[in-house]
Amino acid sequence: MASPAGGPALEQTLSEWLKARAETHRHLDGAVTPVDAGWAQRLADLLATEQSWQVQYTELVALGTPEHRFPSSNR
Repeated sequence: MASPAGGPALEQTLSEWLKARAETHRHLDGAVTPVDAGWAQRLADLLATEQSWQVQYTELVALGTPEHRFPSSNR
């Protein structure tokens, strides 16, 4: 579903991403060392998804710039 301005709708993706982060925080709050391998895999998958989502979001934001490229970071 597109946004009113004709761009992509990110609400559902953002909602799921925030939900996954909240679940991770809850798990870490009650985790004991060592963390089980299954949970560690789910965290790795979440982090990879988060990185992918950030890249996609950055590319979408860049569509509004003159060269359709997001400026590189100074950090």
